[in-house]
Amino acid sequence: MASVTRHVRAARADVFAALVRPETYPEWLVGCRAIREVDENWPAAGSKFHHRVGLIGPLTIPDSTSVVEIEPERKLSLEVRARPFVRAQATFTLEDDDLYEGQPVTRVTLEEVPLGSLASLKPLLDPVLAGRNKASLNALVAFLNTPAGSRSEDPTEAAKSPAN
Repeated sequence: MASVTRHVRAARADVFAALVRPETYPEWLVGCRAIREVDENWPAAGSKFHHRVGLIGPLTIPDSTSVVEIEPERKLSLEVRARPFVRAQATFTLEDDDLYEGQPVTRVTLEEVPLGSLASLKPLLDPVLAGRNKASLNALVAFLNTPAGSRSEDPTEAAKSPAN
C-alpha cells in the first residue's frame, strides 16, 4: 500500500473541511482538473462527486469518486476512478499532533490501494502512487496555508463554470 504522511499547521477540523469539499481538489490533488458535479448528500457514504482527471496536457477523462467510509474529522475513505483503467481506494486519516508555537498541528496520512485489474500490479504501482500522493499532500499543506483571499481563483466558482 502506498502510504504518505505530512504534518500541517492547522486544526484537524480545518483539514477535514478541505477534504470534504470536492471543489478544493483541483487546487491540491495531482491529476484532478475540475469538479463537474457533487451529489446533494455529499459526503455521506455512497455519495459521489464527478470530476475530470488528467496528468498530461489538455487530455482529461470524466469520472467519479465515491465515499466508502467517513468518520468526521478523523477519516475519509474514497473509491477513486479514472476509467477505463484506474480504480483505487484512497484513505485520508487525520490525527492531532503536538502544538507548534501554540498552533495546532494535524498529521495527515494518505494510503492508496489499487483495486480491480490493477491490484495485481500493486508492487509496481506503489512507488508511483507514493510519489503522486506526496506531491498532493505537499500541495494540500500549501493550500491550507494560503489565505483564501490570495488564491488564484475561488474553487467553488470554478466548479460552477460551464467550461467544466
